[in-house]
Amino acid sequence: MRKYKGISNRLYLCLTSVPLCEPLLPLWQMLQPFIVTCIHLNMITPEQFFTLALSFPGTEQKPHFERTGFAITGKRMFATHLAKDNTANIFLSPKEQTVFCEMDTTHIYPVPNKWGEKGATTFELNNLSKEYVQEALHSAYSDVLARKK
Repeated sequence: MRKYKGISNRLYLCLTSVPLCEPLLPLWQMLQPFIVTCIHLNMITPEQFFTLALSFPGTEQKPHFERTGFAITGKRMFATHLAKDNTANIFLSPKEQTVFCEMDTTHIYPVPNKWGEKGATTFELNNLSKEYVQEALHSAYSDVLARKK
């Protein structure tokens, strides 16, 4: 299938398995801006992520190197956010990490270092639903809350 002018790379990749014949091209070009809008509604903005992370009782926001960290007051962090690429590292158990990574292998993956082996998981917020991220934050928050200091 060839790429048509005006079709975004993301949509083209999504539609490579759908045959798009020449007679449907004008319809596609007309609908494409609306479809792009719908796809972007599935993303989480930094502001939305901060609101989700701070929605848990006793949570505070603090700087963490080039990231913004989210921790339970007096306890360790359960998530961080990197503004430059709108990603979050959420600190899950290794077992939970496996479950989340299986849900979306492209946009949820272990942090590529020793922290990743312990459950630190990167979430690409531009490509994920609020429900996935909210569930992961809740899990990480609950784990930190249950631990002794």
